[in-house]
Amino acid sequence: MTDTFPPGLPVYQTGLFIPQYRAMRSGSWELRIAENPPLTPGYWSPPALAFGMPALLRGNDTWMSLSPVEIESAEIGIKLARGHVLIHGLGMGWAAAATALEPAVTAVTVVERDPDVIALHDELDLFAQLPEDARAKLRIVEGDAYTYVPDAPVDLLMPDIWLPLVNDGRIDEVRAMQANAQAAAIYFWGQELEIARHARAAGRAFDAEGIAATIADWNLPIIGTDWPDYPAKLAAAAERWMRGRWISVP
Repeated sequence: MTDTFPPGLPVYQTGLFIPQYRAMRSGSWELRIAENPPLTPGYWSPPALAFGMPALLRGNDTWMSLSPVEIESAEIGIKLARGHVLIHGLGMGWAAAATALEPAVTAVTVVERDPDVIALHDELDLFAQLPEDARAKLRIVEGDAYTYVPDAPVDLLMPDIWLPLVNDGRIDEVRAMQANAQAAAIYFWGQELEIARHARAAGRAFDAEGIAATIADWNLPIIGTDWPDYPAKLAAAAERWMRGRWISVP
């Protein structure tokens, strides 16, 4: 209850769809619901209480949660989604469900390689919480993000298969997925931190010009940089979450 906390603590809120989850297991995966709301920071927003926060774990590793950082780090891609969206990584199914609710989206294909995660969702039936028109857009395919070839043109590729927010091979990994997807646009999880890492390594500022030059180096159709206050959001996320994982420059 809120009266167990010091007065004045903010409660995290989002305009995106938040499904109802229940605790369950599937193979090595476990879905848990936090009994006490953590006070946790967003991707770029200040710390807030996250009531009823669900998390998907394998062993001691939390692969996903509906924490403020997870929600905010996917929000831009979801809000800009249109046409046929290809999502790599099913996770808790939230991003797929929220994307299907976007009016400009016509189809959502989710590629997931772990059959236990798919089995968890078969039992959870998360998408039953969506209106029928949004539910009809969704399709889950068992497959590998690096080898899956879509059977229809892709308007937006949204990969989210990584455990850490930062890893050194991410741009090459996104390129490998894009080689098969040939998507018109890409928004990948943690892209703001990746832009910041590469911009700093190239001696660029975290401003619109530096961001544009950094993305041009990748030769990938990255979107989201026109989002309001994007440079400031990128800088805030980098300050909070980089934790020393910058690119080493000889």
